[in-house]
Amino acid sequence: MDFSPPAHPGPAEDQLLVLQGDHRSSFVWERQLSMQALRPRRPDDLWEFIVEHPFHARVVARLQATGFYTIFELGRMQLDWSLITALVERWQPETHTFPLPTGEATITLEDVQVLNGLHVDG
Repeated sequence: MDFSPPAHPGPAEDQLLVLQGDHRSSFVWERQLSMQALRPRRPDDLWEFIVEHPFHARVVARLQATGFYTIFELGRMQLDWSLITALVERWQPETHTFPLPTGEATITLEDVQVLNGLHVDG
């Protein structure tokens, strides 16, 4: 039986994939296997990329129209991993609360709105 050659697994257009040259999938597409260990992307990588490649004006306009541009304006936030771990350990999925010494606490959509300056209506 004759089988047709497999389709090329790579992208037909690479203009949108600006990081493709650095992505490990390019090794697969070029039929080369890398022996490097996998490394997850870090938030630092994202913010460095955004600084080096500013958003297109149409993207900025859409983010501003939807109210999500304020998230970008906040920039990279320093996370307190110890606090996050402590909260994860205390989370009560049955009641969706954190039992704390001062009482139960939860995070609401209004909290997210106030902290990030987002619009939750409309």
